[in-house]
Amino acid sequence: MSLEVLLDSSIAAGSPQLRNEPVQARSTARLAALLDAAAAVVDEIGYERLTTAMVADNAGASIGTVYRYFPDRIAVLQALGARNLERVLQRASDEVVDARHANWAEALTAAFDVLVDAFRHERGFRSLRVGDVIDLRPPAGTRTYNSIVAESLHAGLVARFNVPNTPEAQFAFETAVEISDALASRAFALDDNGDQAFLDASRAVVASLLTEHFGAPHAN
Repeated sequence: MSLEVLLDSSIAAGSPQLRNEPVQARSTARLAALLDAAAAVVDEIGYERLTTAMVADNAGASIGTVYRYFPDRIAVLQALGARNLERVLQRASDEVVDARHANWAEALTAAFDVLVDAFRHERGFRSLRVGDVIDLRPPAGTRTYNSIVAESLHAGLVARFNVPNTPEAQFAFETAVEISDALASRAFALDDNGDQAFLDASRAVVASLLTEHFGAPHAN
């Protein structure tokens, strides 16, 4: 799933659109540099205090360059959240269908480890994550970023392990994604490496919840 597709998803949920789409390599590189700069600021002081001026200064660019792509600071944050989503979702989706994993539980554990790795190493991810924190009340009828993650990963498990694809199973899986996100966030709130007790609790709660719908994990 490309950044442009994810940005379209955020736009559908009420996010501002990029002023100029990065259709050329130079523009794409410039956009990436602005988002890298924003991620560094978010990592240092949190997304709440980020300004477009900080992004420009950290990127070594003019404020006009920032406004060429983004109408305001919220658009910067939403684009950064979309990029985080693209990176994490691609890696997690690859893990879910990886032939090394013998059952759905192993595959889902590997996908959760991708999330944990992003908390540890992806700049700005710890406070912004995939952007839902700045879209707490999306318009009715739209999906949150976590629902996009849930839909994609569940589809991978259905294809790879033939787990149930009923409305009840879909809801349980989206609930599991929300639990994983909340407990991972709590694990890293006060511990740069992640409080292992909360990470273990997330794995245990999710496994218990999904076993009710997917059955006990076994070799595929």
